[in-house]
Amino acid sequence: MVTDIVSATLILAGVGFYLAGSVGLLRLPDLYCRLHALTKADNLGLGLLATGLMLHLHDLATALKLALVWVLVLAASAAGSHLIAGYARARGPGP
Repeated sequence: MVTDIVSATLILAGVGFYLAGSVGLLRLPDLYCRLHALTKADNLGLGLLATGLMLHLHDLATALKLALVWVLVLAASAAGSHLIAGYARARGPGP
């Protein structure tokens, strides 16, 4: 019962961070602020979702795979946002 409450809280918090990142994408003024909002909020949201889901898993191997997916998404998100910001800085005005 306690595990279910903690898991549901983590999953709802993760969804909340995804919503905050989406609002930041729509409301913030420039590309750099939008990238920051998306990468930070989405990475934390995915971490909370993955942690909440790991509490329900009965298999350690599946939980480790879920953690690996989160780590890979963290790396891909950082690399992608860095490439987008570098391209924008080379092609247009600064922040």
